[in-house]
Amino acid sequence: MFENLRDIDEKLSMLERQLSDPGLVNDQKRYREIVREHASVAKLAELYTSYRGVCEAIRESQEFLRAEQDDPELVDLAKAEIKELSDRKGLLEKAIRLRLLPKDPKDEKNIFLEIRAGTGGDEAALFAADLFRMYHRYAEMQGWKVEVMSANPIGIGGYKEIIALVSGNQVYSRLKYESGVHRVQRVPDTEAQGRVHTSAVTVAVIPEADEVDLHLEPHELKFDVFRSSGPGGQSVNTTDSAVRVTHLPTGLVVTCQDEKSQHKNKAKALQVLRARLLDQMEQERHDRISEDRKSQVGSGDRSERIRTYNYPQSRVTDHRINLTLYRLDQVLAGMLDEVIVPIITHYQAEALSSFQ
Repeated sequence: MFENLRDIDEKLSMLERQLSDPGLVNDQKRYREIVREHASVAKLAELYTSYRGVCEAIRESQEFLRAEQDDPELVDLAKAEIKELSDRKGLLEKAIRLRLLPKDPKDEKNIFLEIRAGTGGDEAALFAADLFRMYHRYAEMQGWKVEVMSANPIGIGGYKEIIALVSGNQVYSRLKYESGVHRVQRVPDTEAQGRVHTSAVTVAVIPEADEVDLHLEPHELKFDVFRSSGPGGQSVNTTDSAVRVTHLPTGLVVTCQDEKSQHKNKAKALQVLRARLLDQMEQERHDRISEDRKSQVGSGDRSERIRTYNYPQSRVTDHRINLTLYRLDQVLAGMLDEVIVPIITHYQAEALSSFQ
């Protein structure tokens, strides 16, 4: 498997020569691609250098072991060293295989996090707000930035829908498995009998689309402006600052009204629309390529029930990998890695088994 890595130093040198080309900065998309590839190849070269060093150390220790068979103490030391080196070799092999897996080009992208209340009325809207706070806290822990693009609040503190742009390092790679139906089981504040209700919220994780990824033709867009609604400060309900953009070929509609400026709302709406269109194209392409997407871990199908948050038992269950944690408070406080990391690990193991 690693024979192709023998030329990795030459490939790294080639990429460095390309990066030193002054003309490359004129093609920003190509420049970003080469920067990402250089970083990946450099890490792979570092791992392969360590791997070769460990293999050489094992060979030397084995030769030493054969030469010192008459000294039990040295034999034990050599065997212990070979065991330690072999364990390290195994870890390096796994790390290299993971690096050699086909890359998801969207892993580096920022995302639009779209949270919508489903079945359950006001209780679902309240849980949508809880989920948004959970993801916001997780983003803060990762050093990411969260910008609300659009929100449709209800009067008691929940959201019928909230859309946010989450930007930072490797955002999509960490959150891409969060798409799906999130179910909550708890006693609503309005429940007089103390009965547990079940509500549902839909989460969509959509990679941000650059203008170079998808160009929008002006004649395909219809813009409507109107007065913002809901709570707010000056200019809300007094000026036509809210913007609704419709993509005529697909019928997709995006509305933004959070900004006081019509120009800013228009820019945000186009940003969300571009991401949704690219995501729709990707979904259709995947559906054509594979009929069993829904059976795969992290398929991203938004009709798939992926997780249950049970308040009476303080339990979080991810149904895709049968993971159950009795630490609901910590998860809702943003400590999502306890759920996210096992899912990523499971996906990587599945990918490795088919790659070997």
